[in-house]
Amino acid sequence: MDNSPKTNAIQNENKKTEPFIMLPTIDFCFKELMCSEKVRKGLIAAFLNLDPKEIQETELLNTALRKKTENEKLGILDVRVRMHDNTQVDLEMQVLPFHCWEERTLFYTCKMYTDQIVSGDNYDVLVKCIQISILDFAFLKDTDAWYSCFHLREDQRGSLYSDKLELHVLELPKLVGQEEPENELLQWAKFLNGKREEDFKEMAEKNEYINEAYQIIKHISEDERKRYEYESREKAIRDHNHILYMAKKEVKEAKEKAEEERKKALAKGLADGLEESIKLFIHYNLSEGYLHERIVENLKKCFNLDHDSAEEYYDKYK
Repeated sequence: MDNSPKTNAIQNENKKTEPFIMLPTIDFCFKELMCSEKVRKGLIAAFLNLDPKEIQETELLNTALRKKTENEKLGILDVRVRMHDNTQVDLEMQVLPFHCWEERTLFYTCKMYTDQIVSGDNYDVLVKCIQISILDFAFLKDTDAWYSCFHLREDQRGSLYSDKLELHVLELPKLVGQEEPENELLQWAKFLNGKREEDFKEMAEKNEYINEAYQIIKHISEDERKRYEYESREKAIRDHNHILYMAKKEVKEAKEKAEEERKKALAKGLADGLEESIKLFIHYNLSEGYLHERIVENLKKCFNLDHDSAEEYYDKYK
C-alpha cells in the first residue's frame, strides 16, 4: 500500500471535494434515522426476516430502564422500540470496542424483560424482548460470519427453551470480502457500513426503506445545528480513541521497560552468582593444596574461561 506524503495529500484533497455526509455508525446519526418509523420498520424487518409491511407500527419508548432501588444500576438503551404485538426491541450502535459487551447486552435485555411486570401481574404479561447490536468492531472470536443470532437452547438437543429473549449481533468489519447473495439485511449492513455518499446511494437504489434512510442522512447533513452535534460526537469518539491509544502505548512502553530492567537484574544476578561461585571454587582448590597452575586450569575447564580471565580471578581471590 502506498502511504507516501504525495499519495496521502491526494487522498485528503479528494475528501475535501466530496460533500459532507454523516455516517450511520455515529450514534447521533443512527438515532436520527431511528426517529423515522419507515426506517425502523425496514431495519427491524431485515433482522427478523419479515416483510416490512408485516410490521403494522412501531413506537419509540423511553430509553431509560426503570430502577427498582437506589443501588440498582440504571440501564440506558440507544433506541428502544415497541412493535404492534408489544414485542420490545433494543437497537444499539456501538463504534468502540466495549469491555464486557455480552454482559452489558444481557443486562439490558433482561432488565427490559423484567421492566414489563409490576407487583400483582401474572407472568403471562411478559412479551418477547429482542436485542440488536450493530458493532463497528469484531466481537465474536469463534466465527468470521458478519451476522449471528442467539436464543436460549438446550445444549445437547438444541431445543428452544423460550423465544422470549433473542439477541442479534451484526459485526460491520466482517463484511469485507463477503460475496454472498444480497438480502435485505446485507443491504442494510452495507448501508450502515458506508463511508461515502456513493456507498449509500448504491444501497438506496435497491431498497425503498434504505432510500428513506439515505434521504434523511442527506437532509440532516445539511442542517447546521445537527451537523454541529454530529461533529461534537465524532470528536468525542476520536478523543476517546486517542486516549485509548496513548494509554495502550504507555502500558506497552512500561511493560517493555520493566522487561528490560528484569533482564538487566537477571544478568547482574547471574554475573554476581557466577563470581561468587568462582571465588568459592578457588578457595576450595587452595584448601585442597592445589598449586597456582592447576587452579587456573581447573577454572578454565569448569567455568569455560580463557587463560587471562582465569588468571585475573585467581589473583583476585587467592
